[in-house]
Amino acid sequence: MIARRGVLVGGGAAALIGVRQTLALASEPPEEFCMDIDIKRNGSRPSQKGSQDWFTGTVRVDPLFQSPDPARAGAGQVTFEPGARTAWHTHPLGQTLIITSGLGWAQRDGGPIEEVRPGDVVWFPPGLKHWHGASPTTAMTHIAVQESVGGKNVDWMEKVSDEQYRK
Repeated sequence: MIARRGVLVGGGAAALIGVRQTLALASEPPEEFCMDIDIKRNGSRPSQKGSQDWFTGTVRVDPLFQSPDPARAGAGQVTFEPGARTAWHTHPLGQTLIITSGLGWAQRDGGPIEEVRPGDVVWFPPGLKHWHGASPTTAMTHIAVQESVGGKNVDWMEKVSDEQYRK
């Protein structure tokens, strides 16, 4: 039996933990032990304009990551100029938004418009029809995290009308 020690770092604090694993002695370690880390360097993924098919107003999407199989998570940083917003949509495994700047709005189908600010974390359950974007007067940026099923992480629907947005 081989004893291993590792360091977990989170929130500016480090905790030393002990992990005991039994490793089979073989001439070649299993493939999962031969992996390396993958660092996506800032500026290595180009910004994109939000598609007019899915967004109203000026939106910039900065891809952050898309995990390789078998992982399903992906994320992007999305910036909405004042008045910009997504179309109505759902996510097969849900979506988490982390508001990083500005003042935004989010709404589920049939619910009130909710104000969101930096530091807020918003969870949309799987299949919940919703939209999100900037307020009419202030831009908003969030990090959007979602998982894919069968290569798909979103189902886009109709655009949010000006009347729906102003309610």
